[in-house]
Amino acid sequence: MKDWKRRGLTVESFTGAAIDPLVPEVAALRIEVFRDFPYLYDGDPEYEREYLAVLGASPRSVVVVARDGERIVGAATGAPIVDVEREWSAPFDAVGLPVKHRFYCAESVLLHDWRGMGIGHAFFDGREAHACALGMTEACFCSVTRSGDHPARPAGHRPHDAFWRKRGYAPLDGVVARFAWRDIGAVDETEKALQFWGRSLTA
Repeated sequence: MKDWKRRGLTVESFTGAAIDPLVPEVAALRIEVFRDFPYLYDGDPEYEREYLAVLGASPRSVVVVARDGERIVGAATGAPIVDVEREWSAPFDAVGLPVKHRFYCAESVLLHDWRGMGIGHAFFDGREAHACALGMTEACFCSVTRSGDHPARPAGHRPHDAFWRKRGYAPLDGVVARFAWRDIGAVDETEKALQFWGRSLTA
């Protein structure tokens, strides 16, 4: 049995309009988790609600939620990449990769005290199963790129590359999104590069 099950946690998937009641808690989770390196995101609750509302507007979207009792301690979101803002599919268009059957695993956010229990795998399992049920043949996500000597990089920080590769994902050459946000402690927004990773769902 998975460690998170032994500890009494639950993981459940929600789709389409069923996502709407989850938006406030998932928005708060995104703001809290993405404050940490490497995102260093100084979150805006109003933007978060608007961002998640776009996801919920797609009947093909999914949110996989981890709960400890009634408390949501983690969530992972996803949708066919053609159903979200075009900024996410544009990097694929730029290098000639098709997007029609590509599922975008938008983010996984999990509070510190619930990490290391296998919930990250459950989040990918739930989204990939949903993608396959929709007839998607590829899955992808993206991760912000920070320099190895970034001043905010914590001592002993380990990126998630090994975990993602274990799931069968690999960086997609030349598929990079660029978005701007304000880092914690900064005055202005600055542009960041987000590297896309992908894997086949049919292999």
